[in-house]
Amino acid sequence: MNKLIYSFLFLLLLVACDEATPVPKPPTYLKLDFPDHAYRQVQSDCPYSLKLANIFNYRTAQKQGSTYCTQEIDLGPVNGSLFMYYLNFPNNDSLAEIINFANDKVDEHKIKADKIDFEQIIDKENKVYGTFFELKGNVATNFQFYLTDSTNNFVRGEVLLNCKPNYDSLRPVLEYLKVDLLELVHHFKWSKK
Repeated sequence: MNKLIYSFLFLLLLVACDEATPVPKPPTYLKLDFPDHAYRQVQSDCPYSLKLANIFNYRTAQKQGSTYCTQEIDLGPVNGSLFMYYLNFPNNDSLAEIINFANDKVDEHKIKADKIDFEQIIDKENKVYGTFFELKGNVATNFQFYLTDSTNNFVRGEVLLNCKPNYDSLRPVLEYLKVDLLELVHHFKWSKK
């Protein structure tokens, strides 16, 4: 009886050590085929012009009086929207308050963000100054920015994707999108209207 048990265990060991034993595979991401980055200049209905990626779909802005304007830009195959809010502020004293409001909108996501990177935008020639924020982690918005001429004009932007936040899965899309958004903020121009 002992011989039978030992033979059975030996046979089980041989079968278990077969080379066809599955090996865990590393995690993978969806293969996304986005086109090469290409851009076009667009004059907004708000008092600024944008350098938009060709995959983005420009939508008409909605003006609320002469001092406020909202704009939604469809991000095409990225499946999301860039919301931009323009404000013509009355005086320089208002600027600090408006910038604090924009920073508070970024701070709302600190609880979920693993890290928040930022880049200062300083374009003296076109009088465009601001900050571009990248929020890393499972947050509702991964990119926000604000731009101002520091005298009268202010724009705040945020990206919202139409999916559940999963930073690891979205990382390739976010890296692609970041290139286009940085192109937009670095080539932003105020219009004389």
